[in-house]
Order: sequence, then structure tokens, then C-alpha cells
Amino acid sequence: MKRIYLDNASITPTRKEVLKEMVKYYGYEYGNPSSIHTEGVNAKKALEEAKKSLAFSINAHSDEIIFTSNGTEANNLAILGMKLEGKHAITSTIEHSSVLRVFKELEKRGLSVTYVNVDENGIIDLKELKDSLKKETVLISIMLVNNEIGTIQPISEIAHIIRKSGLSILFHTDASQALLYLDINIDKLGVDMLSMDGHKVYGPKGIGALYIKRRTIMEKELKLGTENLPAVKGFVKAVELAKNEQQKEVTRLCELRDYCIQKLEKECGAKLNGDRKKRIANNINISISNIDTEFLTLQLDAEGIAVSTKSSCLKDENESYVLKAIGNSNPKNAIRITLGRDTTKKNIDKLVKVVKKHV
Repeated sequence: MKRIYLDNASITPTRKEVLKEMVKYYGYEYGNPSSIHTEGVNAKKALEEAKKSLAFSINAHSDEIIFTSNGTEANNLAILGMKLEGKHAITSTIEHSSVLRVFKELEKRGLSVTYVNVDENGIIDLKELKDSLKKETVLISIMLVNNEIGTIQPISEIAHIIRKSGLSILFHTDASQALLYLDINIDKLGVDMLSMDGHKVYGPKGIGALYIKRRTIMEKELKLGTENLPAVKGFVKAVELAKNEQQKEVTRLCELRDYCIQKLEKECGAKLNGDRKKRIANNINISISNIDTEFLTLQLDAEGIAVSTKSSCLKDENESYVLKAIGNSNPKNAIRITLGRDTTKKNIDKLVKVVKKHV
């Protein structure tokens, strides 16, 4: 029985084209980019080409790209690279745990943090954000796409609010869930820093990147040692492939997503979590009354279908704080279904059939 994988927001399988690209740099192009001999010079050239390619995909400059070990490290660098003691920062109540945990720790060191609420659809309250601005505010971090409920935040509108305020505020966004399905343009978004993650785009694990706008002043020098060139090249290859296929794949997945939501609502009594329209192409987060979805997830797994109950980064937490933030009174009734390149209408029909049987 071929399994049906519907947990692509957690991790995506590495594409064969990506693996082929990586093998080259594990094998005979193995130089250290910091070395001055021929092997090192060739590796340095490959690294710079990778930076140019990734920068081009988001309309940035190659010297604005720093490769990291994952999206979490990119988020941490963006926040911890600044001098924040005695200052004020703004984030939302539904940010990725890697962002919230850093802010919670920095609060112990003297940083004042405002956690802006979201509405019942998971969209940030722009008025509350605007009212939270202070002369001490130096950083705002709001994710582009939520990893649990798939809602797309109005990042360019937030950037406009910041510019209109006249305050010197750096704006960071976590775009790890967005890179695969949205046209990321730095100028249009208006951000100063942007985080990316390789294993969310059919690239390898253990690689990410942080965009830092030119002339952005960081308190700490961001040096990460020898670059993982095979992973870098694999990541960039995955982004190139995704960009070439993006429009067609987004259209296909939006149709499948909406078909799945309608079937689950009609046949299983499911309720959609998050905005129906302002959501990423592959995300379906639903609640089903009177059923423990951890039990349902295990039953689906036994029948060859992989879904999740919450973000994989919340393994130590019993319930989803994201669902609580949007007013879901029983987060344990929710499951997250995230589609991918291999998802078909037949897969959706089987999913609905199995869910309906257990409901």
C-alpha cells in the first residue's frame, strides 16, 4: 500500500533533482569556500552563484543573503543580532515557537515585548499593532504565513504603518511557509529581514537562509563558520524549481485544497480554522467536534495517511496556542492537512472516506 503524505508543512521530501545537485558537491567539488587554493576558489564561486540565485528569487542582492542551518536559526539570528536590552519589540500571539521562545527569554533580560492579537480568522489586528508603537520600539517580527493554520498576514501593510510612523524600526518576517507558494518580492513586502527554510521547499534538511537588507545595523557580527555547500546548492536548486512551477502548482493545489475543505465540511461536519481566502495554497486546518484528533491521526496513519495534530515544533506542548488565539475552545479537536506535489484528488477522496468512517 502506497502511503499518502499530507504533512508537507512539517517537512517536504527532497526532490531527486536536488539530490543530484548535492551529490556533485559531496563528491568532486568538495573544497572549503574560505580556502585560497583551486578547490576553495571553485567552492567560493559556487557559493556566490547560489547567493545570486536565491537573492534573484526574492528580488534582493546577493550580499544580503546569509545561509543558516535552518529557518529557526535564521529567526534567532534576526532577533538576537540586535541590541534589544531596554528597548521595545512587537510580535504576534501566533508566531512560530522559535520566535516566541526567543522573545520570552529576552523579556527576562530587559526587553519589553507587545504580543499583538489576531482575529478569529488568524489575521493580525493592524490597529492594535499601530497603537503598540512606541519611541522605544526597535523591532517588529510578524510571520508571512502561519505554519499551523496557513493564514497570510498583511506584511506590506505593516511595513507601510512602520514607514508612516517615522520611527527607526527594523521589520522581520518568517517566510519559511511562504517561499514555495507566494511570489516573494522584498521591495513589495517592505521588510528588512526575512527567514527561509530548505526542508519546506523540497530541499535538504539542515539549511536555511536569512535576508538582511543592506545598511541594516546589527549589534552582533553574523558569522556562521564553514558553509554547508552541498546543502546550499540543494536548497537553491529546490527554490529555482519551485519558482519555475509556482503558478501552475498553486492553481492546482488551491483547487484540491478547496475541494478537500468542502468535502470535509459536508461529509464529516468539519469546521475550518483560519481565513478561508487569505490562506496558503496547501494548508487545511479543521476541527471536528466530539473526536480526539490524536486518536484520529493514529487511525489515519494505520490506514496509510499522514497528517498532524499541530505544528511539529510544539511536541512538548499539549495544545496549540495558535488555535487558542483564534478562539478555538478545544484545540484537541483539530488536525492539520498540508498538501504537496504528489497529492491527487484520489488521495483527498480516500482521506475524506477514512475520516468519515471514524467520525
